[in-house]
Amino acid sequence: MSDGGSGGERPASTGVDRTLTVLEQLVTAEEDLTLTALAKVTRIPLATCASIVYTLEHRGYATRRVIGRSHFWRPTLRLYSLASRLVRKVDLSQIATVEMRALGEELGMPVHIGVLDGASVVYVAKAATPGFIQFDTYPGKVAPFDLTALGRAIAAHLSDGELAVLLPQLRTGQGPRARGSSPKAFKELLERVRADGYAIEDEEEQAEISCVAAPFFDAEGRVAGSVGVTGFARDLVGDKRAAALAGVVRLGVVISQRLGCRTGALPSELAEP
Repeated sequence: MSDGGSGGERPASTGVDRTLTVLEQLVTAEEDLTLTALAKVTRIPLATCASIVYTLEHRGYATRRVIGRSHFWRPTLRLYSLASRLVRKVDLSQIATVEMRALGEELGMPVHIGVLDGASVVYVAKAATPGFIQFDTYPGKVAPFDLTALGRAIAAHLSDGELAVLLPQLRTGQGPRARGSSPKAFKELLERVRADGYAIEDEEEQAEISCVAAPFFDAEGRVAGSVGVTGFARDLVGDKRAAALAGVVRLGVVISQRLGCRTGALPSELAEP
């Protein structure tokens, strides 16, 4: 069966087109709209328009205010939530390219940015010169959130509710220093990460590899991702580790500021690795 990636143009879906038209109209309207007004301005049949808004309501993208027999429709902030996740993934790939490359060249190790997606960390950016050892880390790679410094740095700043969803999904790594992690032990680990301002993972996910990472925050002060350094465990020690920790914390502050986070909203630990 064809995946639609080749051949001539395919006809657009009328249903999808109408749904997007309704959603766009709800977002751009200056006031809540009745179903009749919405159908009129979008030029979509009333019955079809009703089906669309009820589906949007069911999926959490629209809500209504009932006054007498009239229902006034408006969009919800679920679109904002989706947009925020997209911005984090798309813009973060370019947000600190120069600084990431400089830190990578200073350490001789690759630098990464990761974001949380469910119980996984997705690598969205990497800075490494051709002369570096090329670790199996690349934009788009997915890793367990609890087995990477990137994931731990993010998880340490999640709300209790957000973390509670992730705790049943803890995994055991394949490295020689891997250990089974109970929810209680993992929460204690995250307390240390918050206190330190950074996360460390030594040969837990896989043998001979270590990583360090620090979080960064968005304009609302919420954790938006993390920036980290990966290296051989034998190399990421002593002064090199200290430089890596200072570097990722510094980058975390830079990225946070570029995302609109006020310096005063940052955890105080980020200033002192």
